[in-house]
Amino acid sequence: MLSPDELALLEAIRDSGSLSRAAARLGKAPSTVSHAARQLEERFDALLFDRRRYRLQLTPAGQLLAHEAARLMLDVSRLTRRVKQVAGGWEDRLWIVTDEILEFETLLPVIRSFDKLQSGVTVRITHEVLGGTWDALRDGRADLVVGATNEPPVIPGLRWFELGVMEWVFAVSPRHPLARAREPLSRETVLEHRSVVVADTSRRVDARGYGLLGGQSSLAVPSMRAKIQAQHEGLGVGWLPRQRIAGLLKRGELVERKTDDPREPNTLYVAWRGDHQGRALEWWLEQFRQERLARRLVQGIDTVL
Repeated sequence: MLSPDELALLEAIRDSGSLSRAAARLGKAPSTVSHAARQLEERFDALLFDRRRYRLQLTPAGQLLAHEAARLMLDVSRLTRRVKQVAGGWEDRLWIVTDEILEFETLLPVIRSFDKLQSGVTVRITHEVLGGTWDALRDGRADLVVGATNEPPVIPGLRWFELGVMEWVFAVSPRHPLARAREPLSRETVLEHRSVVVADTSRRVDARGYGLLGGQSSLAVPSMRAKIQAQHEGLGVGWLPRQRIAGLLKRGELVERKTDDPREPNTLYVAWRGDHQGRALEWWLEQFRQERLARRLVQGIDTVL
């Protein structure tokens, strides 16, 4: 490993092309710089400086040494910061998994606020669907899950609180046959038409989709926004978050239909495992406990297509 002075010497010679200019840059006598350069070569038993030309240059071995030494020093500096960070109670990284039903845009102000803390914590945000969200916490692929649906499963050390309640509306395109069918729509009538579903990302055998009836044909799509788009285009039917499509309903681009079997609102949860709780996790939990943010997350952003 090179000392900071030795790395500075290599970089000064590489950039200036002469001992005298390198010495001036370093604020040292040329003889001192020349002696240090020869000591460095003796230490590594390698020719590091090409002195055959008018312009002094690093040899390939010298270039490698300068590059790798700079990289190693940067790594050591980063490691030092990370060690101090963890010693101060901050995690090295925080992995947050949101259910896809929540929109990433609603988290942007929270991320900006967290950045202002300058904690050094690396935040990773990914999403899953339905049971896949709980799986991420169970399998160690998440430190914190947000917007998980259904009752919390049995997970060692699980801790949770309710984020809020999401209301649903059965909606179809005004061009879809169900837009003109007699209300309330019977289960049998709905079964005759394809449902658009956001497929469960759980790897377990009981994985399912949003609002899919047994025996009903389906179109599986990757996100709730895609589901809204597909139903808007008349490609299928299904339940959609009321707040997310409020504008589309108001403009008549989607039509609400009453059914014989209305869907109950979903309670959304924030959950984590209590065996480790650093300052970053505590900070994020405090944000999600705030009613204003929770309401914004659950209601989402009115979809514009």
